Formats: sequence, structure tokens, C-alpha cells
Amino acid sequence: MTSQTVPMSIFDEKYRVVGVENDRLRVQGVHSGDVLTIISPQPEIPISQEDYPVGKLIALSDPSKIRPN
Repeated sequence: MTSQTVPMSIFDEKYRVVGVENDRLRVQGVHSGDVLTIISPQPEIPISQEDYPVGKLIALSDPSKIRPN
């Protein structure tokens, strides 16, 4: 029997905030080291360093699994 590793989804990883710029949030995967840039879907509402200070640990939510109200 062989063991296969299942690729990790971006939603399975924890991320650390590494930068914030107006409508962009940069995060780095704790385990993978991958750096992602998240762009706000509402650019008129800036992403705040108060909400996402550098070093904060976050997780991403899969929007396809969120139930509408």
C-alpha cells in the first residue's frame, strides 16, 4: 500500500500578514511559505493596518462554502 499526500488547499493553511496597502493584503503561509496578495473586492473600502497588523495570524475562508443569509 502506498501513501499519497493530498495537496493542501489555500483554505487549509494559516497565514501571517506581511503587508497592507490600501486595497491589498499580503500574507505568507506559515507552513508553505507561499506569499499571496489578496485584493479587496470593494476598493472604496481600504484594508486597514489596524484590522490586519503585520504579524497577525489569519485563515482564509472558502467563499463557495459560505451560506447566504
